[in-house]
Amino acid sequence: MKHVISALVENKSGVLAHISGLFSARGFNIDSLAVGETEDPRFSRMTIVVEGDETILEQVRKQLSSVIDVVKVDDFSNQRYVERDLMLMKVKAPPEQRSEILDLVRTFRGDAVDVGRKKMTLQLVGPEQKIEAFIQLMRPYGIDEVARTGRVALSRSSREK
Repeated sequence: MKHVISALVENKSGVLAHISGLFSARGFNIDSLAVGETEDPRFSRMTIVVEGDETILEQVRKQLSSVIDVVKVDDFSNQRYVERDLMLMKVKAPPEQRSEILDLVRTFRGDAVDVGRKKMTLQLVGPEQKIEAFIQLMRPYGIDEVARTGRVALSRSSREK
């Protein structure tokens, strides 16, 4: 089972290495890792996606909570949350195929952010499934490069009291 974990951590050097080390020490491959400053510059939010057994992951969550630089840990696996992933994709786009490619991009609510003579760079934001579906549709055109941020997630606002 995939687990999406959010950790609010102190924004200082070494915290990312320490926390990712907790996961690797237990044999968990991190599928996605996104880190960024929050509304308070003293803190960063780490969104970590891992696949693993519930029992072992519970130990990791407890150890993560005990790290001195970790302020709060949320496991979104059993709650409602919103997630997004940002992708930039460079695709072959000869002039005769551009309108077809742009129609697909618009269908997925994406944007063309750079256009060259033979290639286009596309931007798409959404849940992982949406990004993956778009990648599959673009393969026949010829994908040159893909860069993704990894998932970021927050609990749904309707969960608040």
